[in-house]
Amino acid sequence: MNGSTFLQAFTILFREGLEALLVIAALAAFLRRAGAPERIAPLYAGAAAAVLASLGMAWVFETYYDGNHSDLFEAAVMLLAAALMFYMSGWLLMRQDPKAWQADLNRLAEKALGAGTIVSLAAIAFLAVFREGAETMLFVHALAKGANGFDASLLAGLAVAVVALAAMFVAMQWLALRLPLRPMFLVTSAFLFVMALKMVGAAFQEFQEQAIVPVHNDGVPEWVGTLGLNGSWEALGAQGVILVLASITGVLLLRGGGGNGPRKATVS
Repeated sequence: MNGSTFLQAFTILFREGLEALLVIAALAAFLRRAGAPERIAPLYAGAAAAVLASLGMAWVFETYYDGNHSDLFEAAVMLLAAALMFYMSGWLLMRQDPKAWQADLNRLAEKALGAGTIVSLAAIAFLAVFREGAETMLFVHALAKGANGFDASLLAGLAVAVVALAAMFVAMQWLALRLPLRPMFLVTSAFLFVMALKMVGAAFQEFQEQAIVPVHNDGVPEWVGTLGLNGSWEALGAQGVILVLASITGVLLLRGGGGNGPRKATVS
C-alpha cells in the first residue's frame, strides 16, 4: 500500500468534508433536541442532493474547463450559504427560551419548524456540501491520475476519512443529547454565525483571486492567516461590519421580546 497516496486521499476528503459535516451535524443535533427528529430527513436529502450535484459539476469542470473550477461561481455559492446561515443563526437565537419549547414541545416544534424553516435547513445542508463537493471530486480525480488510479491505497484513504467524519458526527449527536436546551440553541447559533463569517472571508478571497476586490494585508496579525482566515483588511472589514450589525440587531430584538427570547423566559 502506498502511504503517500493513502495520506493524501484521507486529507483531501477529511479536510474538505469537515466543515460541511460539522454544519449538518449541528443542525441535526438541534432538530433532535428541539423534539423534531422527523424533520432531519430534508436536511439529509439536501446533503445527498449536493453530492449528486457535486458529481455533475465535477464532470462539467473536467470536461469543459480542464478541471478548473469557477472562482466566481464558488464565491456566489459561499455568499448564499453564508446568508442562510446568518438567518438560521438569528432564528435559533430568538428561540432559545427553554420554557417556551418545553411547555408543549411537540406543538411548538411543529409551529416553529414550519415549511420555510425546513427548506432553509435543507438549503444550508445542500450549499455546505456543494461548496466543497465538486472541488473534492476534482482533487481526488487528479490524485488518481497522478498515482496508480483508484487503487487500494487511495480507496483506503477515502474509507478511513469517511469513518473519521462519521465518528465526529456521532460524537456531536451524543454530546448534543446531554446539553441543556438553551446552551444547545446558543452553541448552534454561534457556530453557524462563525461559519457564515468564515464563508464571507472565503468568498472575498475568490473575488480577490479574480482581481475584482483589492488585497491589502499590511499590519494584519499573523494569527489570522494561521487560523485559515482571509488575512486582508477588505475581508476583515466586511466581517467586522456584519458582526456589528448582527450584534445591534440581536440586542434590539431580544430587548423587544422578538421570537421566544430571554424576556419571555421570565414569565411564569
